[in-house]
Amino acid sequence: MSVAIPFLVFLLAGAFAAYHRLRLAWWAAITATGLLACWLLGANQIATLVAGIVLLLTLPLLIPAIRKPLLTAPALKFLRKALPPLSKTERIALETGSVGFEGELFSGDPDWNTLLGYPKPQLSAEEQAFLDGPVEELCKMVDEWQINHVHADLPPEMWDYIKQNKFFGMIIPKEYGGLGFSALGHHKVIQKLASVSSVVSSTVGVPNSLGPGELLMHYGTQEQKDYYLPRLAAGQEVPCFALTGPFAGSDATSIPDFGIVCKGEWNGANVLGIKLTFDKRYITLAPVATIIGLAFRMYDPDGLIGDTKDIGITLALLPRETDGVEVGRRHFPLNSPFQNGPVRGKEVFIPLSQLIGGVDKAGFGWNMLNECLAVGRSITLPSTASGGSKFAAVVGGAYARIRKQFGLSIGRFEGVEEALARIGGKAYVASALSQATAAAVDRGDVPSVPSAIAKYHCTSMGREVASDFMDIVGGKGIILGPRNLGGRAWQASPIAITVEGANIMTRSLLIFGQGSILCHPYIMKEMKAAQDPDTKAGVDALDAALFPHIGNAISNAVRSFWFGITGAKIGSAPGDDNTRRYFRRMDRYAANLALLTDVSLGALGGKLKFKESLSGRLGDVLSHLYMLSAVLKRHHDEGAPEADKQLLAWAFHHSAHQIELALSQALRNFPIKPLGWLLWPVVFPWGRRATQPGDRLCHRVAMSLMAPNEARDRLAQGVFLTPCANNPGGRIDSYLAKAIAAEPVERKFLKALKSSDIEALDFKSQLDEGVREGWITTDERKQLEELRELTIDAISVDDFDVEELRSAGYRDTAQHPHKSREAA
Repeated sequence: MSVAIPFLVFLLAGAFAAYHRLRLAWWAAITATGLLACWLLGANQIATLVAGIVLLLTLPLLIPAIRKPLLTAPALKFLRKALPPLSKTERIALETGSVGFEGELFSGDPDWNTLLGYPKPQLSAEEQAFLDGPVEELCKMVDEWQINHVHADLPPEMWDYIKQNKFFGMIIPKEYGGLGFSALGHHKVIQKLASVSSVVSSTVGVPNSLGPGELLMHYGTQEQKDYYLPRLAAGQEVPCFALTGPFAGSDATSIPDFGIVCKGEWNGANVLGIKLTFDKRYITLAPVATIIGLAFRMYDPDGLIGDTKDIGITLALLPRETDGVEVGRRHFPLNSPFQNGPVRGKEVFIPLSQLIGGVDKAGFGWNMLNECLAVGRSITLPSTASGGSKFAAVVGGAYARIRKQFGLSIGRFEGVEEALARIGGKAYVASALSQATAAAVDRGDVPSVPSAIAKYHCTSMGREVASDFMDIVGGKGIILGPRNLGGRAWQASPIAITVEGANIMTRSLLIFGQGSILCHPYIMKEMKAAQDPDTKAGVDALDAALFPHIGNAISNAVRSFWFGITGAKIGSAPGDDNTRRYFRRMDRYAANLALLTDVSLGALGGKLKFKESLSGRLGDVLSHLYMLSAVLKRHHDEGAPEADKQLLAWAFHHSAHQIELALSQALRNFPIKPLGWLLWPVVFPWGRRATQPGDRLCHRVAMSLMAPNEARDRLAQGVFLTPCANNPGGRIDSYLAKAIAAEPVERKFLKALKSSDIEALDFKSQLDEGVREGWITTDERKQLEELRELTIDAISVDDFDVEELRSAGYRDTAQHPHKSREAA
């Protein structure tokens, strides 16, 4: 027997045990069995030598009395020195939220049955009735031209309708007069409103997102809940929340706004309270708000409520009429007139009873904001992007079929097909992702990492979809007016990129930075062990996490290499014949992510948080894995419809390409170059293989958007498509079936016309000649006349008298110099 065989047994047994994540004792037993066979076959000396190596490796690791003092205690000492100290705000941000399926992705071996076993998201009968009734009616009231150009606001009747039908109280429980909707119901409402107007969706979304309502529900005193929640639900109070200021944007913890505990006058009495000085901007609904939520840093220099001088970030409620509160003039964000503006105050006094949660919650504002943001960020912005993207897919497909150039529907041109495919695929992903985060909230999760993924990727995809949509509709999107398609959405698309955490920061710092610690199966446990002042307890806690972590890392390296060598074509996976291959590929990418996470954290330690490019790329891997999980989960819940295969395939191949691109960039630019070189053959033994969706797949996706079918109908669910005077997109969609039915007649007529010697005539005369010559019948003539009418409506744009384009304010002050004040 070759002397190499025992060593080969050692390696293969280790690889087998690592792949299947067997315990160390099992690996030792399997290896011993193989070595015994080698010994019996004559490789006595080599087998004995290898057995000795196995014994030396396993005994210290299997016996706690040896392992802890020999290995764990020194490791704890090293970690305490190596780990950077975490500030209170960093610790709160890292620990905020719960861990859902994203934790499985960080394990490197996701349990897909856990994902597929989550309950299918379902609306209640009450929520569906609200969508079919009040939401549908509100959509019919939307006139984008009137809102954006004429009023620069929602008209009064829309404000009244929103308040009367409790749109501001969707998340408020029924016992306080609200609708008590689920997160899924909330998502569906915002999605439908966004498909017709982002101004309306943001107006409705903000009171139901991070703001006084949500904060009061979770942290308010009973007295605060009893007073404010019914008033918010009924629209008697319009809320806003003031967090951002000139010197504290994404870095919200550095807010300079402050409050000093002191005594002052309130409603004629001398009471203990806070004197506030603040300067906030970009506050949605501030110009019309009656109750202002405020974040500030609270100080108690005289010790009036305790011994702590710097109490920390605290939240309060300020009635608009409070003396000293100044609600500034309106901001005008990218020509989108949703109510937004600054709020300021100097030495504004309020009693301690106006603190959200009372004095007991003073100093807990950062905790409260992080927890509520994880929930609120899961809904409004992702749902808005989803609604706009779905609208673009459905209406863009119909327009591309109806609009003709060079005798062909423009959707038949490959360049347009590419854009349509991107729109359809991204709309499919965005709708699945936004639904998945809402479902996570309904399961009781506080999805801080998934909400960051959904916010970043849905809004980014929404902006990309808006750009592609404008390329397709051309002048129909460029020329603003009542007939415009998509122009306002394109103008406003960067707004969502900047709010609730700028997208650049969310990608490069938050998604992976928070996810790698909060969602990793061992990192948080190891960090807590290192920070435990009790050394014995720290050793015990670290011992329970460190060695499983090492085994997990070895397993991920083995799995990464195995899946790379085999192309992830071997291994058990759920799903049907179509989706099983996707799950296997995702097993590979999850192992890659977990491996690079461990190597990055181990090699860079605390310096990793400053390696934003690396963090962003690994965040991209996590994000696309999570998005694919959401897409496959929804596909499973819907019964794996055959008609959706092309959309699912586009989504998978796009994400797979993005994952491999991010992994390759992370390795090529790894801060410690030799580690990047060593990891490359483990992650990419055959090189990077994934490619973007191909032309044939893009063609199939584009075609599915340009004709009625099941997949298109599912994509259109939740979009306002009622054909009415104020909804040109709905009218265009309603024309699609008629336009397709008329195409054979149109081709026949145009072919005959081209072959004839008839001189150029107007369209009516051409039809007259066609009937006389027998090219078309009288009924077919009517069909072509209807096709011409609907085509003209689909492609027509507006023109205006100069006075119509001047604002009402300009007309009223035409004789006076226009003055503007620079915002402070």
